[in-house]
Amino acid sequence: MSLKTEIENAREEIATDGYGMSVGEVMNLYSDNEIQINPAFQRLFRWDLTQKSRFIESLLLGIPIPPIFVYQSDDNTWELIDGLQRLSTILEFVGKLKKPDNPEILEDPLVLSGTKLLPSLEGKVWSVKDKGASIGKDYQLAIKRARIRVEILKQESGPNAKFELFQRLNTGGSQLSPQEVRNCVAVMLNGAFFEWLVDRATFAPFQKTVCQTEAAKEKQAEVELVLRFISFRQVPYDNRMDVHEYLDDALIQLAGNRNIDWEDEQSRFERAFELLNDTFGEDAFKRWNGTAFTGKFLMSVFEVVGSGLSYHLEEIEGLSNPKKFLREKAKGLWSHATFNDYSGAGIRGTTRLQKLLPFAKEYLNP
Repeated sequence: MSLKTEIENAREEIATDGYGMSVGEVMNLYSDNEIQINPAFQRLFRWDLTQKSRFIESLLLGIPIPPIFVYQSDDNTWELIDGLQRLSTILEFVGKLKKPDNPEILEDPLVLSGTKLLPSLEGKVWSVKDKGASIGKDYQLAIKRARIRVEILKQESGPNAKFELFQRLNTGGSQLSPQEVRNCVAVMLNGAFFEWLVDRATFAPFQKTVCQTEAAKEKQAEVELVLRFISFRQVPYDNRMDVHEYLDDALIQLAGNRNIDWEDEQSRFERAFELLNDTFGEDAFKRWNGTAFTGKFLMSVFEVVGSGLSYHLEEIEGLSNPKKFLREKAKGLWSHATFNDYSGAGIRGTTRLQKLLPFAKEYLNP
């Protein structure tokens, strides 16, 4: 297939439209339920007060606003794809943002902090009834009349177009981590699957064995590890993709797969990490130095020991002493040529997975 044909086919997957609107018009569309924000998606709203105040400052100063992206649903309402932080900040400031768990109740209106250019924004609110100093009618009108472009992804686009669009808009220079982007995509794809991943990430034996830092948890590292664990079992690794492309693709496949027995997967996950926790505790995925497991969590060890155990869980559980087997395998890993050749810091993630996943399946086979 030629490059021209590939480009033409890909373009057919995405049909778009778009036009400029006033912020006031967008606010009214939201109030009338003509722009929908997925409740689970809204829970990921994470701008702090400084970021929110700086965005309102931009509106007041007339600084152009980046567009928001919506998907046109069957009933012609719009589903927000990208622009959550900006739209939620506006709605929160004017007192129109609905609570994600109860849309009949509104969030408390935003009280601004001062900014470098506008320190007098400190304590300002939209309306005097919000128990603060109102920005005043003149500036309310300025915000309502500010222009924002709405890019519309039409119904006739391909089935995965909105997820592809969200990933493209939120990777590369974004403040979101790759897994935070995936979380948003999972919410749009299959909210139940997203909740399944999050629930597994809170499983106490899992948390103890992967022992992630608070900063890593904030970036959803634990959810990514759950996704890796299930992806390695269910989605063959395509070595044409880098690791994050593989996880992006695996997420979409898993969220849409109706043939997976998720109760069985949950049982396997919990049994695996209970066994790992009972055997190693927080040392499960650390380096063996010849006398003890030390250092920090290592992804390469997780990929071998975690995926290897998932492949052979029943056989290992059936051993007379599964803990002894796992300890010996975890120690022996560090003297194995394949692991040492493909787990070092200079090894590309694609090469590591290409070599270590098949190795894990063989190495942990009782």
